[in-house]
Amino acid sequence: MADAGLAESVLERLEKLDCGVDSQDVASVLSVDHQAIVGAVKSLQSLGELISAEQRSSKHWELTAEGKEIVEQGSHEARVFNAIPTEGLSQTDLMKLPSGKVGFSKAMSNKWIRLDKGHESGPRVFRMVESIEDTVQDKLVQVQKGLTGKLDEKEKNELKKRKLLSEVTVKSYWLTKGPSFSTTVTKQETDLTAEMIASGTWRDKKFKPYNFEALGVPPECGHLHPLMKVRTQFRQIFLEMGFTEMPTNNFIESSFWNFDSLFQPQQHPARDQHDTFFLSDPAVAKDFPMDYLERVKKVHSEGGYGSQGYKYDWKLEEAQKNLLRTHTTAVSARMLYKLAQQCLQEGRKTNVEKKEGQPNKKKRGGRRRKRNNEAAGKFTPVKYFSIDRVFRNETLDATHLAEFHQIEGVVADYGLTLGDLMGVLHQFFTKLGITKLRFKPAYNPYTEPSMEVFSYHEGLKKWVEVGNSGVFRPEMLLPMGIPEGVSVIAWGLSLERPTMIKYGINNIRELVGHKVNLQMVYDSPICRLDS
Repeated sequence: MADAGLAESVLERLEKLDCGVDSQDVASVLSVDHQAIVGAVKSLQSLGELISAEQRSSKHWELTAEGKEIVEQGSHEARVFNAIPTEGLSQTDLMKLPSGKVGFSKAMSNKWIRLDKGHESGPRVFRMVESIEDTVQDKLVQVQKGLTGKLDEKEKNELKKRKLLSEVTVKSYWLTKGPSFSTTVTKQETDLTAEMIASGTWRDKKFKPYNFEALGVPPECGHLHPLMKVRTQFRQIFLEMGFTEMPTNNFIESSFWNFDSLFQPQQHPARDQHDTFFLSDPAVAKDFPMDYLERVKKVHSEGGYGSQGYKYDWKLEEAQKNLLRTHTTAVSARMLYKLAQQCLQEGRKTNVEKKEGQPNKKKRGGRRRKRNNEAAGKFTPVKYFSIDRVFRNETLDATHLAEFHQIEGVVADYGLTLGDLMGVLHQFFTKLGITKLRFKPAYNPYTEPSMEVFSYHEGLKKWVEVGNSGVFRPEMLLPMGIPEGVSVIAWGLSLERPTMIKYGINNIRELVGHKVNLQMVYDSPICRLDS
């Protein structure tokens, strides 16, 4: 029966009655499933005030599949009793019967049968009475006939406990005629078209009321990963503090920029293949600023700038090896070298202009003093930051991945001290909502002094490490051409750890990787740091 035809049948049934009717009765009269009647009622409700429908609920008892089987074949205990002949039956054979296990215990409880364990042929079951009355079957027959009222609550609950009866809640509608009752179903218009307006036919149409409470279909759209949401917040903090973002789109670096330029010796354990991903194609880099490379080689192998160096045989072959960058400090090294070269060019330009306007005088001083004087003349303090991926040959577990994000901040200016670094860190972490800080001395190859940063975790009730920091060594800065007296302070932390804390994620593999649940990405809320 079509939906429209079923709705009209409901209306015709309702027209014949002066009072209302239950939807269950309508379903019975029309010989259709009750859910189909419910659908027709809801369709009629959407058309206006054709009918009034009051929802009702009632409970009744129904036989389960096992209960229906007992009505036809008798209870399990009755079937066991009837299967035992006058001479008895071995317990083993009895248990092989379909109703053997359940019926045996029930028949024993009813004292219909007895078990003789000392029989010469083994345990044997005998009848204790001549005949029985299957009361369980009789009760279920009454339920099937709709005479449930003849059973008391105790009997019903016993049958329910044996899973022979189930109590079913039925929801139905009490239907009555509405103010606009009609046996004809007229489809209401949902759109007011230009043709209706032009012809005037809209006056004769009946429009469906507009539901202002209805929710629209959620539009399909892109979703930011939680890492990107937290990254946006960190980036905003750096920009508010006056930092400039460094270009970090160069995942492949040479060992020179990743290690050597940072005054990290070539025999350092971090350069081992167990800690670093080296490339096989292209395996080496060849384009280097050679004058700078020579200064780096000298400070490593011989010392200089007030340092004795590492005193080892520095090899170009090691510096040329390509790798996936292990930290974004390699980008900081490139930016500081670029800054030094800009200072030198501006300084030389200024000196040329001065010479053109003054008599030529002979000056004394080494090449190094000249270069530093030229750089010092045009040095401009800078503040850089970066947030991007780095790669390390880590063993994967709940807190470590071979690929993660590093957040780094760098400040270069004259006379910066450890106190300036601590002050900037306090300002930076306060904007993150972290106010309780402690600093612990540490060792890094390219910073001296160095500090690990700890914060008091209110949830864990203990101090936890949140970052690393330090002042770049002169052996790293002066070979670049950074003027003497200029200090560079820097700090860094991971992006994954604060994201896991913010979103309550315990396993980093649930945040990053091919096993990430995309629904988590779709449902994750916006990130708002408690600053």
